[in-house]
Amino acid sequence: MKLGIDFGTTRIVVAAVDRGNYPLIPFETADGTADWFPSLVALRQGEFRFGWQAWEAQAEPGWTVIRSLKRHLEDAGPETRLAVGNGEVILSDLLHGLVGALQQALRIRFGESEPLEVMLGVPANANSNQRFLTVDAFRRAGFSVLGLLNEPSAASIEFGHRQKVRGRLVVYDLGGGTFDVSLVDLGAGAHTVVASEGISSLGGDDFDHVLAELAVGETVLAALTPAEVFRLEEECRRQKEALHPNSRKIVIDLDSVRDGLGQATIPVADFYERCRPLLVESLAATRRLAAQGDLDGLYVTGGGSELPLVARLMREEFGRKVKRSEYTRSATAIGLAIQADAASGYTLREMFTRNFGVWRESDVGRRMIFDPIFARGTRLPGPSDPPLTERRSYLPVHNIGDFRYLEASQVSDDGQPRGDITVWDEILFPFDPDLANTKSLDAFPVQHCGRATIQQVEEHYVCDAAGVVTVTIRNLTSDYNREYRLGRWSGKTTVVTPSARRRARKTSA
Repeated sequence: MKLGIDFGTTRIVVAAVDRGNYPLIPFETADGTADWFPSLVALRQGEFRFGWQAWEAQAEPGWTVIRSLKRHLEDAGPETRLAVGNGEVILSDLLHGLVGALQQALRIRFGESEPLEVMLGVPANANSNQRFLTVDAFRRAGFSVLGLLNEPSAASIEFGHRQKVRGRLVVYDLGGGTFDVSLVDLGAGAHTVVASEGISSLGGDDFDHVLAELAVGETVLAALTPAEVFRLEEECRRQKEALHPNSRKIVIDLDSVRDGLGQATIPVADFYERCRPLLVESLAATRRLAAQGDLDGLYVTGGGSELPLVARLMREEFGRKVKRSEYTRSATAIGLAIQADAASGYTLREMFTRNFGVWRESDVGRRMIFDPIFARGTRLPGPSDPPLTERRSYLPVHNIGDFRYLEASQVSDDGQPRGDITVWDEILFPFDPDLANTKSLDAFPVQHCGRATIQQVEEHYVCDAAGVVTVTIRNLTSDYNREYRLGRWSGKTTVVTPSARRRARKTSA
């Protein structure tokens, strides 16, 4: 069974490939069925629940429910820990548990023997760490991963498949926790991504938090327990999603948070006034892409875009070109399923959304410059295409190569990374043949070495369709090599807290 899975910040939506149709998969809940699976994790004294079971735990005492796990992946590696209460848990283990619960729910529908082949969606601005962790979690849970597709690109496939149109389209994708916008050229069955931008910490979650602050005030909100905050933000989400263009007030049932708190009434105008500054940056990014040539349409999708204020601001800015998706919460999953269907006739060429590279010494070691291995805009291979490859060859001068990789949204003319930068962990390679069999090089100082200067070294980089990069570094003279999957893989432990990914509220436009 081929599936398209939109692994969202608040909801996971799955669409199936069924003889040219792409229906959504329903999930059993305590109250019936739903066409989504919650991205929730619940913890209590070493016990874990995921998905709908985590949803049910919010009504039970002692459970801490974690929303928006996906938001923490941007800065995470395999050993990153999430601070929960007085303890810590490995973030990748929670991710694996959540994906495993999804797999079990799908097995109820498709049976134990049916292979589950999936096309996964990721934010267009996701770095390689996030892409790797996502693929790794699904593979560990027993899925066969066909590939990764940027979420707005998948939405453009759904739009093109349904509308049967050609031209230049901007896809404005505002989800539960992330925002992406992509410029896509739609052809006859072939789509090409021209450019992408994104904000990794903007989505419907932030509107929920704004509404929670308006309902109880920042002081009371800070004094609530994690379980009470979860219930409050869930109540705010429900009331937010019930808004329509003619709504004038929002009534929040605070007794659902804690008995005796009563209810709060918030004018919709006040809520929109607080939300508007959060959307300003997304509009600026959309304007930049829309300015790149003649635009045939602007497609608005994603669960966060259901807020009526979004449609209002988009139409004020772009007029009749705005086309609001009929499937705001499922367009991405449907597009992913279409891409997974070899018979659909659709192909899409993705690209690197950041410059990936490594620091190099320049001017005889007097300064460092950034060497882009795969430049922003480089086309990623398709699922059946050979991987991208790049090579570097040189004679080193040090006993150990200290490789410091990073991604940057921009590179200046003098070779310096600029803009949005993601720093990866370092890897070490023994240039000195005497260190060839030394497993750990951390204890050795990096220094000039005469033996190394006669060694021919080659770096061979390979990038697959999912955007995952590996490098094989070879000492060609002495005939030995090491292979590394690049990312935050050094085992250094970082700790993040659930509140750390909350988008800072702006006070003015």
